[in-house]
Amino acid sequence: MQDAVYVVGVGMIPFTKPGSSEPYPAMAARATRLALQDAGLEYRHIAQAYVGYVYGDSTSGQHALYPVGMTGIPIFNVNNNCSSGSTALFLARQAVESGAVQCALALGFEQMSPGALGSVFQDRPSPFAPFDAAAQELVGAADVPLALRYFGGAGLAHMQQYGTPLSTFAKIRAKASRHAEHNPMALFRKVVSTEEVLASPALWPGVMTRLMACPPTCGAAAAVVCSAAFAQKHGLDRSVRIRAQAMTTDTPVTFEARDMREVVGASMARAAADQVYAHAGVGPHDLDVVELHDCFAQNELISYEALGLCPPGEAARFVDDGHNTYGGRVVTNPSGGLLSKGHPLGATGLAQCTELVQQLRGTSGLRQVPGARLALQHNLGLGGACVVTLYERS
Repeated sequence: MQDAVYVVGVGMIPFTKPGSSEPYPAMAARATRLALQDAGLEYRHIAQAYVGYVYGDSTSGQHALYPVGMTGIPIFNVNNNCSSGSTALFLARQAVESGAVQCALALGFEQMSPGALGSVFQDRPSPFAPFDAAAQELVGAADVPLALRYFGGAGLAHMQQYGTPLSTFAKIRAKASRHAEHNPMALFRKVVSTEEVLASPALWPGVMTRLMACPPTCGAAAAVVCSAAFAQKHGLDRSVRIRAQAMTTDTPVTFEARDMREVVGASMARAAADQVYAHAGVGPHDLDVVELHDCFAQNELISYEALGLCPPGEAARFVDDGHNTYGGRVVTNPSGGLLSKGHPLGATGLAQCTELVQQLRGTSGLRQVPGARLALQHNLGLGGACVVTLYERS
């Protein structure tokens, strides 16, 4: 990176079930104001804004920010599926790092509908067509909703290769609930046991239960990033900087490997993480805390291996030994993750950012990871894009 980029303000609102949230402009404006307040800045200080969302019309980003201020700045609308929020952060960081601007805003929001995700545009080719074809060829299960087929199929591939039991995924979900108990922003804060997860209704018998899937959610989150000079000039908190960041998209292996783990982005995640580790001169063993994309418990387990938190095939032992939680090797998803916090698609990446910034500041209360110094964020969007970000307490 050319110049240090600091995250000087973060803000998010509590996530809610579809139908019970405010309209997206109200949610987005609240999150933006919280981030500006956290930074100690006004909207007039923002030189560019990048706004991530999936289900929304063009220029929804402008409609979301105009209630906060109409200063005439460039507002960029970003749609990269579930990684839209972190893609907005990537672009804001890049603008500051390059010297194009001194201070930028990344905002993400989603106003979702109940039920499984689906395509909006039925009169044109779907970007998921090759992914659907791969899922049909590799796992079939045509009566299972597509997102479940993708990630359930990836979990099934791990089970078949390594003998991973279904209970391992249930343990991941139970861990998420224990972490979320102390997060007032999480949608689900009730602690559930491994046995309760296994006993929940089967979405795909032997492969996935309902509690292993994240819920559709509404919400918003935002972050303000700036240069060292700007932070110094305005007396801002420079305790957290972005040490390294990478974004990747699919390569031929996604389909050529004939492996559902690759179809759902394992290689994208591995490549992005490797770039980040190489750029920062650190390894996964140096991490203290990780917020990763656990849209399904199966994807959390696959991501452990893709991010290098454990060797291939060792994820079940990693879970059994408690290395994914407090007192273990690295605390994963102290927020409760998507499984408990919820997954408002465009907001997820910036909610992860908010959690990790608070962890590095030491302001996370009962879910604080002691002595957190290096934090990794992993945000995935099928279709596809993966953003991995390394934050450092400076």
